[in-house]
Amino acid sequence: MRYFLELAYRGTHYHGWQRQPNGISVQEVLETALSTILRESVMLTGSGRTDTGVHAGQQFAHFDTDQPLPDTLIRSLNGMTNGDVAVYDCFPVGPDDHARYTATYRYYQYQLCRRKDPFRADLAYRFPFSLDITRMNEAAALLLTHTDFESFSKVKTDVKTFDCRIDFAYWVQHPTGDLTFHIRADRFLRGMVRAIVGTLLAVGQGRLSVAEFGAVIEARNRKRAGRAAPAEGLSLVEVGYPESVFVRRTTGLH
Repeated sequence: MRYFLELAYRGTHYHGWQRQPNGISVQEVLETALSTILRESVMLTGSGRTDTGVHAGQQFAHFDTDQPLPDTLIRSLNGMTNGDVAVYDCFPVGPDDHARYTATYRYYQYQLCRRKDPFRADLAYRFPFSLDITRMNEAAALLLTHTDFESFSKVKTDVKTFDCRIDFAYWVQHPTGDLTFHIRADRFLRGMVRAIVGTLLAVGQGRLSVAEFGAVIEARNRKRAGRAAPAEGLSLVEVGYPESVFVRRTTGLH
């Protein structure tokens, strides 16, 4: 039987979602807990990787087991993990439903705070410099007119294509002056959102024109884009799936 987990985590103290040889990951923590509870080796497959220090308000992962799940599974998982990882649900899905490949979109937000805020430490990037939000949104709109985003991908990455379908990309300024960047796509390349944010900040500061931002996309060369924004401001906030994935969601686990 295949099951989906719905979870969230604060990524500050983790080396990303995926298992790493040199640091603790969210995947490792959850696999260890699941394997202990079910008394068998359990492997998780996430909807996508998040880098070191990146957060997730919603993440999904699937695992397979022939054992019946205990009614207290979610409570046990939350009791065996630190306060920066939370499991919200576990429900059965079809045998072909895949946390990564069945997903139809991923939605990220990047948080920018304009002044030092002890309550947002490690959750937002402090950036006190002047920014032209209108120009940043004009540049962000260009992302929707392209599909190849090699310029915003980490150089050493094993992918067959750099094509992504971006559904929306825009900045919102809050009454406090803080900013949130919203971006949703069918898939993202490694380091893509942080590279886009870093390059858009260059536009906002006047170091890059809107037209030059478009040229960066067309260049298909990571060296043309700006420096990646820090990890702490980035969060995966929603993962989309076809409705058929959730038809058996009511499980009674707690």
